[in-house]
Amino acid sequence: MFDKLLVTEILQQITTACKRVIGRFEGINTAEDFLVDECGLEILDSICMQLIAIGESLKKLDKITHQELLPKYPSIEWQKVHPVKLFQP
Repeated sequence: MFDKLLVTEILQQITTACKRVIGRFEGINTAEDFLVDECGLEILDSICMQLIAIGESLKKLDKITHQELLPKYPSIEWQKVHPVKLFQP
């Protein structure tokens, strides 16, 4: 068994990070928008950091659930979400 409260907290962190990514994309219409000025690069850096945090949170989630939660959702390509092998299918 695993700590459901901790799982809930991690899922909330992932949700918050996803919302931040979506919010940071406002005003970005093309890849070139990131390169126009220093502000665009900061937005890109910020989005990348949130994506890294999401991947790390998923890895932690997989570990604390003893690789039981993520495999329940086989339609999601977990290996594309985080390059480190999360679980054995």
